[in-house]
Order: sequence, then C-alpha cells, then structure tokens
Amino acid sequence: MTRQYRITLLPGDGIGPEILAVTVDILKVVGKQLEIDFQFQEALIGGVAIDETGKPLPEATLKMCRSSDAVLLAAIGGYKWDNLPREKRPETGLLAIRAGLNLFANLRPATILPQLINASSLKPEIVQGVDIMVVRELTGGIYFGKPKGIFETETKEKRGVNTMAYTESEVDRIAKVAFETAQKRGGKLCSVDKANVLDVSQLWRDRVTLMAEKYPDVELSHLYVDNAAMQLVREPKQFDTIITGNLFGDILSDAAAMLTGSIGMLPSASLGLEKPGLFEPVHGSAPDIAGEDKANPLAQVLSAAMMLRYGLNEPKAATKLEKAVLEALAQGYRTGDIMSDGMKAVGCKGMGEVLLRILES
Repeated sequence: MTRQYRITLLPGDGIGPEILAVTVDILKVVGKQLEIDFQFQEALIGGVAIDETGKPLPEATLKMCRSSDAVLLAAIGGYKWDNLPREKRPETGLLAIRAGLNLFANLRPATILPQLINASSLKPEIVQGVDIMVVRELTGGIYFGKPKGIFETETKEKRGVNTMAYTESEVDRIAKVAFETAQKRGGKLCSVDKANVLDVSQLWRDRVTLMAEKYPDVELSHLYVDNAAMQLVREPKQFDTIITGNLFGDILSDAAAMLTGSIGMLPSASLGLEKPGLFEPVHGSAPDIAGEDKANPLAQVLSAAMMLRYGLNEPKAATKLEKAVLEALAQGYRTGDIMSDGMKAVGCKGMGEVLLRILES
C-alpha cells in the first residue's frame, strides 16, 4: 500500500536551490520504487524571504511547515545580508523555525566514509571506523537563558550577561531522544557536561543518570566537556552516541564533523516530540559558487536519508540513499570540495545523475 507524505522544501539561499533540486529528483525515484508518494511544497526562508517579504521567516512558511510531515532545508545566508540588524538576518529565520516547530533535539552524525578517509586531517588509523552521533539540546541553555544582554553597572561600566539554565523537563526530553538513538546504534551513550564547575551541569548529570534506569541496554558514561574535546581528537572511536547541551554541542559537533575531513558531506536532523522534523546539511550556502554547478549535493541527499529514517520511519528508503552515495564515491565520482588525484570530477548536476543511475540500475 502506498504511503503518502507531505514534504515542505526550503531551498533558501546560495547553492540551496541546486542541491535541493538534485535531492528531490532522487526522492521521486526512490518513492516510485518503494511505493512512497512524496507531495512536495516549497516555501521561502532566509535571504530570499527577506528580499520578497522583509522577514527571514514569513508566517506563511511556518504555517506550511507545521502542516507537513517533514521539512527539508537546503541553506541560508550570504554576504548580501550580512550588514542587516541581527534580528533581520537570514540566520534568524533558522532560529525562528526551530522554535516555531518546537525542535529541541539536533542529531549530527560524523561518520568516516572509507572512500574519503584520507580527507581527514588525522591519521587514518585514528579515524578509521569512526561513527559518532552527537545529540545536542537545541532550544535551551546559554543561547536562550535569561537574563541576557549588555547592561550598565553602577560604575557606568558595561557588563555582558548570558545565562545558562536548564529545567528538569528540558534535560529529560533530550535524554530520552539520546537514549533511544543509542539503542538504534551501538548501545553506548556519553553525556558531556561541566558538572565539576557548573550547577546547571550537575542538574544535567543527575537527570541523565536517572533516565538511564529506563534504558538498561544502553551503557552510560560521563565526561567533562574539556576532556571530551580532547578525546574526540585523541581516540574518536571510543564514542558512539554523545548527548550534551546547546553550547557544548555547538562546539563538539563541529569538532566531530571535521574528523571526516569535509563538512560538505555531513547531514543533520532537528527533532521535537511530534512531526515535523527539520533536516538540513551542516554546510553553509556557499554564495561564492552559487549557480556555477560546483556544489556538493551529497550532504543534502544524506539529510534526506535522515528525514526518511528519523522523521518518516522509512529505513529501507533511507538505506537506499545512503548506499547510493557510498557507491558513487566507490566508483570514484567527486565534486570539487572532495576531489583527489585519480578521481572523476563532476558538478552538482553530474553527481545527481550518477546517483540516479545507481538507484535505477
């Protein structure tokens, strides 16, 4: 029986429309193969939304996203809008859509693909076999805590303030996501905090430890964030799933990403308690190569695979996309950002054609 899903597409800025077009073509083919009916609808976000509506996230876009089963975002931002007030910049649209869809969990995998192992800045023997999932709390912590701002003291000196705060329920819900993610992976979860210094981290550690009682099949460990950063570089294979707060997760997920050698290969998922989730590549909008058919669409394709696996519970379709990417790399096809000697150079459209040929063969 055919399953039907409504997918909101947010091409955004820069290379976004190019990489999303490739991904939609691939989803259509996989949908036909597996009796999945994808109904695509498109909306504005980021710089293009500012140009057309004056807002980085128009209300119509948020309304459309809320009515969908999943949201597939490409990229936002660009030099054109860098000098706007912060609240009107394209990146504000991303924060707003996360809040508007109640997305509190960010999943970012860092997996070493055998075909690209030499792209890593670390020795192959250190990164070979690395497969890490960072589960980052997305809507709390120091980025959202209050009070915040720049204030004048009694001595007329300016003082900048941000507040790191978490409630029990905020920690519990992200911990649930992390434990369930670990169950689907290697059964190991490392919670990263700074409980030796921060009271908020002590609460975090206490709640995660308590949650572990519900998941006896998951091995829980704890690390302070400074040690975790060191261990990610020293011995990354010790990690399976990592859970951490907003600030620490922002930093550690980027560090883990660079173990792979190319941020252009990395997908991400942002999830809430209910649909829809938001799925997007980690990389930016690359305005310098926009429209030149030079973009790497693979992170967008892998983001669609995460959408299928974590957002729509279609693991078979997700595996098809993931295997097609691996096969394209095994056959030696490379876009410019991951090109190496002896490989076959292709553009964004060319990589899409390779993936389609693999899927249809």
